[in-house]
Amino acid sequence: MNRASDGVRILPYSRVVAQDELKLALELNHVMPSIGGVLMAGPRGTAKSTLVRAFALMAHGELPVTLPINATDDRVLGGWDLDALMRGETRPQPGLLEDAAERGMLYVDEVNLLDDHLVDIILDVVSTGVLSVQREGLATGKYLSFGLVGTMNPEEGGLRPQLLDRFGLMVTAEQLDAGDRHRLLRTVLDFEKELHRSNSPWLAEAEREDLAHRERLADARRRVLDVDVPDSILELCAAAAVRTEAVGQRGEIVAMLAARAYAALAGADRVEPAHLLRVLPLALRHRRPETDHGGTFDWGAEDRGRIEDLFPEG
Repeated sequence: MNRASDGVRILPYSRVVAQDELKLALELNHVMPSIGGVLMAGPRGTAKSTLVRAFALMAHGELPVTLPINATDDRVLGGWDLDALMRGETRPQPGLLEDAAERGMLYVDEVNLLDDHLVDIILDVVSTGVLSVQREGLATGKYLSFGLVGTMNPEEGGLRPQLLDRFGLMVTAEQLDAGDRHRLLRTVLDFEKELHRSNSPWLAEAEREDLAHRERLADARRRVLDVDVPDSILELCAAAAVRTEAVGQRGEIVAMLAARAYAALAGADRVEPAHLLRVLPLALRHRRPETDHGGTFDWGAEDRGRIEDLFPEG
């Protein structure tokens, strides 16, 4: 499962050390695609790219389609096959978004350095599920569905608030403590050694765990719409959005979708307050007023204090 089509080996998803918040966001978005994508923020070297590729292999069996920073409209949306045009033929050429729909995921590394126009187009397709191209004699309309993951290093610049809001969930990479750094070093060394073994028990076990995780995600995805959402949970979600001064209404909508996905992953038949509390930071952290003015994305004690009385057992 962890062998890409081009033979490149990626660390199995089950062996990625720590980064539980990043993993949770990816899994929630996979179970409930209408969440609208995941934005991962963090400094360089925090395994964001490794995790995204490992997740794609685990969940879809293929590496994600990766969007280059210098991508053009034609490359993203599709256009005419130039070789065919030179022969006098008109043949549409699929773009990266259609490729992503086939593979299951689109990965945009350093999304904050990509042209805002392209980011807006991609987010619009994820939101509507429709790719509409009408230019240069080419008019097409297609239904597309794929998971979107963007990563960014805030030290290299941010995204406009309007684009931030379009990403369903946002999560920040954690800084590892000494214990996790030790585990990471051991894992990397073991992985490098096991790659050269023809029959590695270490890799075989990791792939079995990845397969079990894939089946768990598929099961949650099948049953997520059957998970009951009591009106009391909706009221709680709305109150939390008010308390945190979330800008607009997308935050509480995404929080509710994410809570339902989390309940499905937990094997629950209905959403409970604990499910909602767990996903609120992912849905609301980038929709607070301070993020519009370059504020931090951290979800700290002050944020938790605003809603703690709503979740007395949390």
